[in-house]
Amino acid sequence: MVQPAARAAAWPDDPVPLALDTAPVPEYGSGSLADLLPTLAAGAGVPGCEHRITELTPADRNCVFLIDGLGWEQIKAHPAEAPFLTSLLASSRGGTGRPLTSGFPATTATSLASVGTGLPPGVHGLAGYTVRDPDSGELMNQLRWRPWTSPGVWQPYPTVFQLADAAGVHTAQVSSPAFSDTPLTKVALSGGTFHGRLSGEERMDLTAEQLAAGDRSLVYTYYSEVDGAGHRFGVDSDPWRGQLMHADQLVQRLAEQLPPRTALYVTADHGMVDIPFDEESRVDFDEDWELRAGVALLGGEGRARHVYAVPGAETDVLACWREVLGDRFWVAGRDEAIAAGWFGPHIDERVHGRIGDVVAAAHDDVVIIASENEPHESAMAGMHGSMTAAEQLVPLLEVRA
Repeated sequence: MVQPAARAAAWPDDPVPLALDTAPVPEYGSGSLADLLPTLAAGAGVPGCEHRITELTPADRNCVFLIDGLGWEQIKAHPAEAPFLTSLLASSRGGTGRPLTSGFPATTATSLASVGTGLPPGVHGLAGYTVRDPDSGELMNQLRWRPWTSPGVWQPYPTVFQLADAAGVHTAQVSSPAFSDTPLTKVALSGGTFHGRLSGEERMDLTAEQLAAGDRSLVYTYYSEVDGAGHRFGVDSDPWRGQLMHADQLVQRLAEQLPPRTALYVTADHGMVDIPFDEESRVDFDEDWELRAGVALLGGEGRARHVYAVPGAETDVLACWREVLGDRFWVAGRDEAIAAGWFGPHIDERVHGRIGDVVAAAHDDVVIIASENEPHESAMAGMHGSMTAAEQLVPLLEVRA
């Protein structure tokens, strides 16, 4: 593994207005998404798992309900639409509520891998929405798994679900049938049995049944539509509010069916911010000759970019991106981002080359779109990926039977 150096206290000679040490690095090891399942599994006696989130107490049956795209700040801002979730923000109903940090970048593929493996991005290796495959030189979309590569080679570590299943814990995932056999599911969430159900209500009912199926159980369930509405219409739009209301009802439905000795944890993979549709807020890489100069590949996503330079142009690309974007983005060279701990305290050698020569994380409500090469992503209203509180903080809400 590559060991990051200690973080610099300041960058006195750096012309970047946003000093890198002001980036709020995720709380890897004690308060990130990667720490949740190992803590629950350790409480159930699964070998090889550690109790990392100190305030969580063991339960015989554990359930993680992940609502895609529902950040901590979004719940706090919408108490009328989410009365049940809001009731869990403070100590109540036998549980407690607090935020976790998603991990960087705050994006679905990265976060689901962190949840399922209990590892930070620098180790499991799904370090962005798209990253360069050092072996092929191509951009790899880790959500859609294109171009295809061997899942076990790309992410070789066992999941916490696999460890729990091997230890005799009844283990299951309840999600959309579309995710039953995807490479992302294999590398991040496999272990035990997968149960596909189309509706959220069916998933909640089956999740409760699966929890009761063993004296010790670990069950994961998932709902994606809050994220979809946010991307299409924006956070706080009427469609998004409607999806939040439905998600709130699903959590309550599941909570009311929990079998004895169960702890339910509601969380998310990331939050979201709305980006105005104007040139100042949406910097178009495909139309900006300064940002394109010396760049071989543009990876990541609008608020968390991996920039891969033409060999020999790395220093110039970093200087240009800092000059053009440094007052609105944290812009780091690869080694700087690693040293700052953005991807975790350790970086696997196989992951090092997947990280951009330059990594740019948005501070303001701004994105770097690519209108020609990424038309779908560039047209989204709501986006995520960076280290701002609206994107990075996700809920950890607990209900105990």
